[in-house]
Amino acid sequence: MSFFSKLFGDPNAAVLKTLQPILDDIKALAPDFAALSGDALKAKTEEFRARLNATENPATLDDLLPEAFAAVREAAKRTIKQYHYDVQLLGGMVLHRGQIAEMRTGEGKTLTGTLPTYLHALDGRGVHVVTVNDYLAKRDAVWMGQVYHALGISVGVIQQQMTSYIYDPEYRVVNRVTSEGVTDEGTVQDKERDELGSFHVEMDYLRPCTRREAYAADITYGTNNEFGFDYLRDNMVSSATEMVQRGLVYAMIDEVDSILIDEARTPLIISAPAEEAQDTYFKCAAIVKQLKPKEHFNIDEKERSATLTEQGITAVEKLLGIENLYVEGGHRLVHHVDSALKAEVLFKRDKDYVVKDGEILIVDEFTGRLMVGRRYSEGLHQAIEAKEGVEIQRESQTLATVTFQNYFRLYERIAGMTGTAVTEAEEFGKIYSLEVVVIPPFKKNARVDLGDQIYKTEAGKFDAVVREVKARNEKGQPVLIGTISIEKNEELSHLLELQGIPHQILNAKNHEREG
Repeated sequence: MSFFSKLFGDPNAAVLKTLQPILDDIKALAPDFAALSGDALKAKTEEFRARLNATENPATLDDLLPEAFAAVREAAKRTIKQYHYDVQLLGGMVLHRGQIAEMRTGEGKTLTGTLPTYLHALDGRGVHVVTVNDYLAKRDAVWMGQVYHALGISVGVIQQQMTSYIYDPEYRVVNRVTSEGVTDEGTVQDKERDELGSFHVEMDYLRPCTRREAYAADITYGTNNEFGFDYLRDNMVSSATEMVQRGLVYAMIDEVDSILIDEARTPLIISAPAEEAQDTYFKCAAIVKQLKPKEHFNIDEKERSATLTEQGITAVEKLLGIENLYVEGGHRLVHHVDSALKAEVLFKRDKDYVVKDGEILIVDEFTGRLMVGRRYSEGLHQAIEAKEGVEIQRESQTLATVTFQNYFRLYERIAGMTGTAVTEAEEFGKIYSLEVVVIPPFKKNARVDLGDQIYKTEAGKFDAVVREVKARNEKGQPVLIGTISIEKNEELSHLLELQGIPHQILNAKNHEREG
């Protein structure tokens, strides 16, 4: 404990202490809500809304919190057989207040999120639940959708490629899950489950709908990318009737440090084709391949930039057959050369992008996912296409752009959950005026955190990893290995194969199998 904590007391403990009376109120209501029938429990939502919208002495969300949390707790027990622990109720209160709840992995953040999400959905203006990928958005909407449905709350999901869904327990889609991924096979009536030969069958309960309908739901699940792009598109329409979002009221963000800190300055860009692709891209790609590092160009890894030296400029002029690159070539040619150099030396295949079906697909550096439909701007994507020898698509010009930092500051209130927030508490406070509250674990942590092991070479490190995995595999222990790129992922996989160790690979090339 620090000197200041000893002197003034632990501020985190003080916050949790102020929430204790509300926690006691919620728990005291448990028997009353347990006695309600299914219809009576669902009717509570309309009762809460009526009290919020009363003409005389309307209730506030704070007034309704104990009863609303008790209702969600009972609905979760009946539908998904999970009952919120005290620490999850505390986490829910922190999230309702527009703060960040630091909860360790395995403490049930997804279930905790149902509490403030339901409470804020009562005002009818819409709640956005932000996840880090499409898979989690869909999974959580179906999983927690059961809880919300029992309370009469509608749930929408937005996905990539402008696909959208409404959670509907009467709509059941049979999915064949094969080694190639998930294949939709059509709808079936009620609870019928076809075995479909040797295939495993799943039901997903998501009915396709329009984007506007998904946002019209009380709660909408989606990724930070999809919410941000829909905001940009809404600002480009000619009529308000074409807008899909209803407003930015309350956002509950999962893995909040990844989205609000790591990706904060990442720009979302909507662009349109500008001009036809030219042979210049291929010519510049061939030229930069002949340049030598340090002699012809310098690389700044920190700034992620590459610049030509005097000798490099002379070499490029010689290869292009011109006397002065800046006079004869003009700014367009200089830009093409710069883009080709960046594509060649800074952007690595199977780390920053993959080549799939003759296309360059960007790999999200934070999630390892393929960003289908996304392209680098200012000619960089075309330079990478030229580098890899695939068909060059037309260049684009920016029509609208916003960073995640600026987008999420537009909401009336945001809250978030993560296992690691205290280390970024200062940034959260300065940039977003968000306080971090550490929620104690339900049980004392039994995990042992060991110190780092450092190796002289990467080969030595990988050999040690394989030995460790083999030893634990023989004991029957499961092992999870994280790598920084697809390339390292596959390299380690090859080493495990050589040792005959069975394993699965999860990366941007086959993320459909993750489910």
